[in-house]
Amino acid sequence: MKASTTADQLFKRVLGQTALLTGLIASLGSLAGYFVEGQNGVISALIGSALAFVFGALTVISMLVGRKLSLAGFFGVVMGGWLVKLIGFALLARSLQGAEFINGPVLFLTLVAAILGSLVIDSIAVLSARIPVVEG
Repeated sequence: MKASTTADQLFKRVLGQTALLTGLIASLGSLAGYFVEGQNGVISALIGSALAFVFGALTVISMLVGRKLSLAGFFGVVMGGWLVKLIGFALLARSLQGAEFINGPVLFLTLVAAILGSLVIDSIAVLSARIPVVEG
């Protein structure tokens, strides 16, 4: 099996596992949010988990695109994706500031749980992958 095919499979598996995790966290967060704040808690949990999934997906997509480029191109794509996420998060946080339908603690805890979970998925996937570092 070629390294590129193995890397593609790794990134697709990470994306699928991240989607499953954020779906589970969205469900549990919505349930907890409903008991804490009703409909506003559900909306906050869904926004938090969706934001975490979008950020995780952007990371995987930037890796898939960037790995086909030169080293400078790879770093450009990855850093560009990071910049998009940073600006997007700042804009979203600013637009949601003071919104009556947001419960801050539910949104924050759901977002943190999804981010930490996706970091665990990424770490396990990279550590268990058997992708050659050098071609030869």
